[in-house]
Amino acid sequence: MSKKLVIFSFFSGSGFLDLGFEKMEYEINFVNEFSTSFINAYIHSRKQMNMDIPKYGYHNTDINEYLQGRKKELLEYMADARQNNCLVGFIGGPPCPDFSVGGKNRGADGVNGRLSSTYIELITKMKPDFFLFENVKGLWRTERHRAFYEKLKECLHCFDYCTTERLTNAIEFGVPQDRDRLLLFGVKKESLKRAYFKNNEILNFPWESNIVYALDKIKAVEWPHIEEFLEESRREPDIAVIRELTVQYWFEKNDVLNHPNASACFKPRVGLSRMKSVAEGDVSKKSFKRLHRWRYSPTAAYGNNEVHLHPYKARRISASEALAIQSLPKEFELPPKMSLSDMFKTIGNGVPFLLSKAIAYMIKNFLAAAAE
Repeated sequence: MSKKLVIFSFFSGSGFLDLGFEKMEYEINFVNEFSTSFINAYIHSRKQMNMDIPKYGYHNTDINEYLQGRKKELLEYMADARQNNCLVGFIGGPPCPDFSVGGKNRGADGVNGRLSSTYIELITKMKPDFFLFENVKGLWRTERHRAFYEKLKECLHCFDYCTTERLTNAIEFGVPQDRDRLLLFGVKKESLKRAYFKNNEILNFPWESNIVYALDKIKAVEWPHIEEFLEESRREPDIAVIRELTVQYWFEKNDVLNHPNASACFKPRVGLSRMKSVAEGDVSKKSFKRLHRWRYSPTAAYGNNEVHLHPYKARRISASEALAIQSLPKEFELPPKMSLSDMFKTIGNGVPFLLSKAIAYMIKNFLAAAAE
C-alpha cells in the first residue's frame, strides 16, 4: 500500500501551489510564509473553502530561522509526521526577481537569490523524503544563473538526492497563460527502487503524463492577434481557437463579475485616454498590455502595479480576473481588506493552480511506483 504523502510548504504565498497538492489528496501539515499579508490571505482562502488547518500550523517567519533557533522544532514536526507511515515532502518556490529576465537580475548575490541557496540548504539539513523546487526560466536559460543552479543541484547530489527537472509551460496543463517555470524534483536515493535512478538522475519521471495540450499544437493555432479596442463590445472567436485556453472562457467559467474580488482593481486617475488607445491583444510594449479575450494571457507578472488591461473594458483587470487567469477555482478568494498591491503581487507570484495539480499528480504516481 502506498504511503501517505505529507507536505511541508515554504515560501507559501497565498497557497496556490499548496492547493493543487491538497486537491490531489496530499496533507499540508506545515506552512511557512514571510509576508504577513500573504499568509493572512492563505488562512482566509482556506477558511472560505472549509479546508483543514495544517496540523503543525501556519508560520509567519524567515525561513533562515529553521536553520538556526527553530531547527529542532522543525525536526520534531517531521519526526511526528513520519510515525504514521508517511513520506515527508518539502515544496516551495523561493522569490525569483533576481533570476527573472524582466526583474532585478542580481542572481545568486541578490537577497532573493540567496533564498534559493537557503531552501536547498534546508533540504540537505532536514532531509525530507522528497522535494519540489520551483523557479523562473531565467535560472535555467541565463548562462550565469544556470551555473549557480547547477551548483545547487550538485549540493543536493552530495547529500544523496536524485533529481529530475523540466522547463514547463503552464499552458500545457490548461492554464490560459504563457508561463514558463523551472521545476526541479528530488528524492532521497535510499527511498528509490534501483530501476528508477542512475547515478544522481531520476529515471522515468512522468513529466508529460498529464499534459492536456502539446505546445506545438498550441503554437500552430491561428490565434487572433490585434483588433481595435471597442469598449463593452462583443466578439466571437474563430472556430479554430482552443476556447478552454482563452481569457474569456476563464472569465465566464469563474463568473468573475460576481466574484468577491470583482471590484478589486486599480482605477485610472491619469492615462485613461492612453489606456483606451491600446488595441485588444496588443501586448507588445513593456507596459499597457491589453489582453485579447479569445487568446491566452502573457505571463501574469504584476510588478509595480502594472496589471494587464481588460480586453473590452477601459480599466485594468480585477483581482478576480487575474485569479481566473491563474486557473484558480472560482471559490478561491482573497481577503477584502488586503491591499490591491499585495493582491496582485501574490497572484503574480503564485504557481497556476492547474499546473500545481499536474505536478502533484506526477509526483504522486511516481512515488507510488518508485518508492521503496
